[in-house]
Amino acid sequence: MLRRLVILVPKFTIRRPLSPASPNLVNPCHGRSMASPDGNHRHPETNGEAKPPAPKKQKLSTSITDSEIQSEFSHHDASVARINNGSFGSCPQSIISAQQRWQLRFLRQPDSFYFNDLKAGILESREFIRSLINADDVSEVSIVDNATTAAAVVLQQIAWGFTEGRFQKGDVAVMLHYAYGAVKKSMEAYVTRAGGRVVEVQLPFPVSSKEEIITEFRRALERGKENGQRIRLAVIDHVTSMPSVVIPVKELVKICREEDVDQVFVDAAHGIGCVDVDVKEIGADFYTSNLHKWFFSPPSVAFLYCRRSAKLSDLHHPVVSHEYGNGLAIESAWIGTRDYSAQLVVPSVLEFVNRFEGGIEGIKKRNHEQVVRMGEMLAKSWGTQLGCPPDMCSSMVMIGLPWCLGITSERDTLKLRVHLRDRFAVEVPIYYRAPKEGEVDPVTGYARISHQVYNKVEDYERFRDAINKLVGDKFTCASLSA
Repeated sequence: MLRRLVILVPKFTIRRPLSPASPNLVNPCHGRSMASPDGNHRHPETNGEAKPPAPKKQKLSTSITDSEIQSEFSHHDASVARINNGSFGSCPQSIISAQQRWQLRFLRQPDSFYFNDLKAGILESREFIRSLINADDVSEVSIVDNATTAAAVVLQQIAWGFTEGRFQKGDVAVMLHYAYGAVKKSMEAYVTRAGGRVVEVQLPFPVSSKEEIITEFRRALERGKENGQRIRLAVIDHVTSMPSVVIPVKELVKICREEDVDQVFVDAAHGIGCVDVDVKEIGADFYTSNLHKWFFSPPSVAFLYCRRSAKLSDLHHPVVSHEYGNGLAIESAWIGTRDYSAQLVVPSVLEFVNRFEGGIEGIKKRNHEQVVRMGEMLAKSWGTQLGCPPDMCSSMVMIGLPWCLGITSERDTLKLRVHLRDRFAVEVPIYYRAPKEGEVDPVTGYARISHQVYNKVEDYERFRDAINKLVGDKFTCASLSA
């Protein structure tokens, strides 16, 4: 069951109108950066960071109506059943407008924006995020482009442990077999090349209980300790992407502590707005989540939480700027001239989600309930099943596709996805599950459906009818060209 978590969203009293819509812009000293692009000057505060403003409880506005929701997402292609929010997220029109105002504010007077507005604006966003995830201090929160960048920050530090001789060749990093592809590649680029060994946790799918995952995780840790090697890092997904399953992160982090794993990194690309996130309860050293997937932010913005610890102090952004050495949060806040507007609209996003009953917690609960309901409707129509129990689903659900579609490879899933998009205007990712030996008429294809506030029942009915038509026409993936 989903747990309802009440979050008090902070409102800040900064003596500078942070809203880009404010008519009279003031340039106060508080939060002003003294750093120049040449690095000749530094911020007068510690690590270039002003003291964060004291939070206040934010007053909730009138609940949003259905017509207002549809207006907020009227820029979506109305001809497409868009049931794939999980891949790229969705940004409402009011947030797009707020972002554009930030962009124009920079372009209007870049020097003033850099010296007077940027650092204070990002600090405000970080404080909002700190409150959302229940971190102890804003210094633990850095804003980065996406979860892949966050993974690079953490894995780069692990690589230095090998190259600087603090780790032994062959020491281990553990990760889930269903880890995101870019994170797997990052493991190869940073850990394996530096001399580390990567051990994958072989997870079952379909999965029937969290105990199956816990058992396989323990087995992977045992393999990692063979020959007396140390496990230097465990990378644990909070919600795996494909196939999509909610992982029991708190239990796995606890096991890591019991088994003396050096550091734990939770990759929660789908975390904020999709599952409960309390970094103190989870207990990992690092936790990252995108805000553009389930938190209505524009692409691309994510955070990296780093629990305060002396041994975790040597963290650096992989893009080295003149802020190098001022702490990860400050380094991440300036990686050169670029568009920082997605990082600055976080307060506006919180205003948007608080237009909904229950705020982000209410949105998350309703998305979960509706996506499970739609998944069960599809499974019943096709005579299949969900890929995991409802309590291991988030705002995404895996549903088995009819075996007669003849899905025999990952290439088939891509071909079928294109066919559904081009012929039926349905956008949905499909996962290939290799059959087990001896299975008769196995379900080898699973669709991952998402639910977000803009979705309607008709979106899923269109998908249902499209698959039923393909089955009725005796379609198979073999009939599609490569």
